[in-house]
Amino acid sequence: MLDKTLRLLITLFLAIALATLLRLASPLLATYISEEFFSMDIEIFETTLASLICVLTGGILGGVSGWLLSPFLIRKLKLFSIFVEKQLGIMPVPDVIAGAAGLAIGLIIANLLSYSFAKIPVVGDYIPVVFSIIIGYLGLHVTIKKRSEISSLFDAIPNKFRSHAKIETEKVEEIPLEIPKIELGSTNYKLLDTSVIIDGRIADICETGFLEGTLLIPGFVLEELQHIADSADSLKRIRGRRGLDILQRIRTGSKIHVEIGNTDYPEIQEVDAKLVRLASEVNGKILTNDFNLNKVAQLRGVEVLNINELSNAVKPVVIPGETMLVQVVKDGKEPGQGVAYLDDGTMIVVENGHRHLNRKISVEVTSALQTAAGRMIFARPR
Repeated sequence: MLDKTLRLLITLFLAIALATLLRLASPLLATYISEEFFSMDIEIFETTLASLICVLTGGILGGVSGWLLSPFLIRKLKLFSIFVEKQLGIMPVPDVIAGAAGLAIGLIIANLLSYSFAKIPVVGDYIPVVFSIIIGYLGLHVTIKKRSEISSLFDAIPNKFRSHAKIETEKVEEIPLEIPKIELGSTNYKLLDTSVIIDGRIADICETGFLEGTLLIPGFVLEELQHIADSADSLKRIRGRRGLDILQRIRTGSKIHVEIGNTDYPEIQEVDAKLVRLASEVNGKILTNDFNLNKVAQLRGVEVLNINELSNAVKPVVIPGETMLVQVVKDGKEPGQGVAYLDDGTMIVVENGHRHLNRKISVEVTSALQTAAGRMIFARPR
């Protein structure tokens, strides 16, 4: 129903637009065709025959063009609306409010300035449009970039409309940052690094009860998470917020004791180096999925628990000759191959699977390959 309505509106718009343009061009028709017949006034429409012919011709051409082009224009309009909705979905509420306010202020200023230039011959009618685009964009951009400074001027604004950075700071303040001084070797500590917190699987592992001892979250790791959450890059900001939410979930819903450390090493710049130093001092283990940190910690004699290695270890074992039901979802790298996936993400390369694309089929395992990125299973249709 919406597509039909949009198609009708686009058709009417183009018909009216083209009819208006040709109506303005009707004096040219009367100039080149000097027949008195075309200059004859029509009493009903209070216009000349030439003008009427131009309007009808433009309306018909515009209507036909609009009817033919409307499916393409509707598809582009839907893609644009999906893009805008996606951008607004990942944009924090303070950014949306600041941007809307800045756009409104910019349009008001553009309207005031345009009035002074509107009487310029030829270009005067187009200056308001140019001013609206440029100054409106500047207002939008400046208010988003300076939202923190602007919001600080209005103490009466509720906290939920304050800057994104301030919201994340309040979340972090809910986590106690001060704990008693750590006694070396007194507790079976597991230290979390930034990457494993953002990854999120550690929360599920903690809830199962397989980990024992105490999870130690160093203060410098927490500060790095907060810095990522306050980043100007939207992707980094989302990752930082996810990490803070995962930490809160671990503290409130897991079966393992969690402590926040306040130990820091100002002389060391890198967070990974600080983590290795702290782990060696408290005789703890580092929980990570960072390959480089894994290698550095092992070279320094610190034990590492790698989440990726745990994930690969608990994947179900398959043996050649075993059968399974899979759905071929895409083509493989080699001609004729198809690719399917198990529920845990393990990739299955199906020989001659292209002809079974988007279908569930029974396959027989021929071999399995363990790589650094995970396991790959080769199979053929039964």
